[in-house]
Amino acid sequence: MSRICISIFLFVFTLTVSSNSFSKDSSSAIDNHYFGEKPPGLIAKLFDPKVVSPDGRFEGGSFSPDMKTFYFTRKNGKYKERAFFVIKYQNNRWGKETETGIRWPQFSADGEVMYLGKEYRERTDSGWSPRKSKGKFLKEQAHGISISSKGTYYFPFFKKEDKGHGNLAYSRIINGKHEMPVKMSEDINTGKYIAHPYIAPDESYLMWDVEREDGQGKSDIYISFRHKNGSWLPAMNMGPIINTELQESSPRVTHDGKYLFFSRGEWKVNESGARNWVGKSYWVDAQVIENLRVKQ
Repeated sequence: MSRICISIFLFVFTLTVSSNSFSKDSSSAIDNHYFGEKPPGLIAKLFDPKVVSPDGRFEGGSFSPDMKTFYFTRKNGKYKERAFFVIKYQNNRWGKETETGIRWPQFSADGEVMYLGKEYRERTDSGWSPRKSKGKFLKEQAHGISISSKGTYYFPFFKKEDKGHGNLAYSRIINGKHEMPVKMSEDINTGKYIAHPYIAPDESYLMWDVEREDGQGKSDIYISFRHKNGSWLPAMNMGPIINTELQESSPRVTHDGKYLFFSRGEWKVNESGARNWVGKSYWVDAQVIENLRVKQ
């Protein structure tokens, strides 16, 4: 599946810093949670803080819930292969980034669990525990994962008969264990290359990216809201506020609920003739989600 590289933005999940200065005192700490970038309105704009993108090679990243650690990637140019970095907020300023072996982490709301695809780590007194497996229910998981506050996993899974298209599934905790994947409805699982779900913490809505006939071309981001009876309402294309003729993917809402982050880009052919994903992180006020909820 060629769009696997787009997963880098699972986490897009979020976030920002001043392009020309670090925080100098505690009064500016809040501003630096998003690197001092001017917050977006209801029109999506590029998120490209110079602190993590001095040469324009920043792709996307995700914050820890306390907003004091940012994991991100750089690619293209001098980075022939995708490079992974972490930067921390200490002593009222952002420090120097360092390369890390941690790739595309997600976090529980309390920051005590770090999710790493099919594995996870728990916070300890000295840092993080070794990687642990979540179990067989994630055996066929790929291209994104999202966990609600109740611990329910939402993820695409792939079987041979899917021919690479994938289907979204969920797995609840029942009697202390995760159930085997439950395939979601046909309305949600319509289209090609279904991937990168984001479930709201309260499971009131679900976003994902997919190629559909009613889309803008290439992959678009769709959303479904949960009815009060527990069923999922018909999927909606999130429209021109989010989607364009390029590929949009990997939606994520920040831990504070204020912003929706996603990736936008396209595949390009490099000098060697190979296809190479070139994408950037975008953000928009999360009110766009509520505006769509009203329409339903």
